[in-house]
Order: sequence, then C-alpha cells, then structure tokens
Amino acid sequence: MISRRRLLTGFVLAWAPLGAAAAQEYKAGKVWRIAFLGSTSPSGYASQLEAFRAGLRDLGYVQGQNLLIEFRWAQGNNQRLPQLAAELVQWKPDVLVTHGPSGALAAKRATDTIPIVLGAIGEAVAIRAVEGLARPGGNVTGLSFFVSELSAKRLEVLKEALPRLSRVGVLLKRDNPANMAVLKAMEHTAQALKIQLQPVEVREPADIEVAVSALVKGHAGAMAAHEEAMLVAHAKRIADLAARHQLPTVGFIEYARAGGLLAYGVNFSDLWRRAAVFVDKILKGARPADLPVEQASKYELVINLKTAKALGLTIPPSLLQRADQVIE
Repeated sequence: MISRRRLLTGFVLAWAPLGAAAAQEYKAGKVWRIAFLGSTSPSGYASQLEAFRAGLRDLGYVQGQNLLIEFRWAQGNNQRLPQLAAELVQWKPDVLVTHGPSGALAAKRATDTIPIVLGAIGEAVAIRAVEGLARPGGNVTGLSFFVSELSAKRLEVLKEALPRLSRVGVLLKRDNPANMAVLKAMEHTAQALKIQLQPVEVREPADIEVAVSALVKGHAGAMAAHEEAMLVAHAKRIADLAARHQLPTVGFIEYARAGGLLAYGVNFSDLWRRAAVFVDKILKGARPADLPVEQASKYELVINLKTAKALGLTIPPSLLQRADQVIE
C-alpha cells in the first residue's frame, strides 16, 4: 500500500548556459519569461494553474512586474502539442513549464537547451521522458508520481466498497503514452481481485459521453477514471454522466470532489505549488541537472457520501475510517 509512504526519486535536466550569468541577471532585476504548455484549457486546469501562480507569488514573482508568462493550450487535442511547443520555444523563454506525458514529450522534442519543469507527470521513465529517475539526463525536471500503482490501488478501494463487483470499465485518453503501464498494473490487480477490466479510450472531450455509455452497455458494474489532463479537466462532466447511469466510480482526487464516488491519488494543487520552487531555483542559477525530480509523497483517499447515498450504496465502516476526506 502506498498511501503513507514517502517515495523519493528524481529526474533531471542539464542546461549548460545557466549558472553565474543567470544568477547575475536575477540580481539585476530581470523580467523572467516562463512558457506554459497546457494539454487542456485554462478553465479546465484552473485550480492547478492558480496553485502554480500562488507558488510563484510566494517566491516574489509578480506577473507584469518581474515575470511574463506566455500560454499555449491544446484544448484536449494532444496532436497540437508539438506545434504549440515549437511556438513557445521561438519565444525564447527562460523556463518551459508543462504537464502530463504528452506535454512532456512534446516539450522535450521541441528543445534540448531550454529547461523544462514538469508540474505533474506519471510514469516518466516508462514513456521515456527521462532515462531514469535518479539520473534522468536531458533537460527535464519537476514532479512525478506512480500513476500505475495509483490506478491499481483504486481497484482495491473500489472492490472494498463494492465486494460483489466483477466488471470494471476503465476510462483512458487514447494517445496517453502511459496507458500501457497503467493497464498492465491494473490487470495484475484485477486478476487478484477476480475483476474483469473493460478499457474504453477517448480522443477528445466529445467522446466522453459515448465512452461512458459503452461501459454501461458492456455491463460494467463500476468505472475507474485514469489520471490524464483532459479527464481531470472534465471531472465534473464525467461524474455527472456516471450519476445519470447510476454507475459507481473511482478516480483522481478532483474527481470525487466533482461528484464521483471514490478517489485515491495525489493532490495536484500541492504538486503545482512545488513546481514553482523548481522554476525559482532555475531562475536563480541552479542547473536543472542538479535538481532531482521530486516524487509525490502524500496520497489521499476521498469518499463522497453524498454520491453514495444517491446511488443507494453503503460504504463499509473500515473504508470510511481510512478516508482522508469524507464529503457529505
């Protein structure tokens, strides 16, 4: 069980031009340029973005004074990310910030000199965003979490809440390169729990309703939503669809808060506030190669009792006692 253990590993980047010169510019009052490559939309990623901005403000960076941020948003279409990353690189930022597997790979392919800070990414090694966690090489650093283990753990939580559960639908973003590792971990756990998985992939937000309907038609007894930027951005929509179909669900933290039944995962707002610290260190002259990736160390279990009541479900007391947050 990974809910209470600390996972400290790292991935990094090497950027030779940084060092004394960057430190001198910082002291001279330079206006710093941050490029932000988003997989979804400003509204869909509002809470994470605000956490990042709050972290920067805490460190003395004020947009329009000593900081400029240039945004590009893929609006859930990951195929646009390479072009958007190239546009941001042409702007010549001091740091490029992004998130998720597709954003990380697009940014990495766009530049091998500009530092890249990841606000949140799962399976960094599996998707080859880095060579390794302890010594990743390249020009990427930031914050990561074990999305495969989280996804597998969610099945255990779901089974504990619904002991008779035998078939679970899995909602995935089709072009997420981490999917293979996620499904492999989930299949291993599902076999032990005697659960059959029914993966359904979506390309864009318009596909979500069709995907949920397909799970219902396939007689899934519950649904697990994978941690992917587009799905996180549309957590409320997914929760509403699940409620309409009377489908118990488990997913990321934001999902339960949006109306889903259960959640087990990392607090993305905490990760994004910490991402600001990485940016600050780089702007002050630190070499990204010297900044190991920080692995998420806190995992939360959230139970939405309001949703459980609407579904006519009784959550076992043993599960309620372990919850970090109960929504009533």
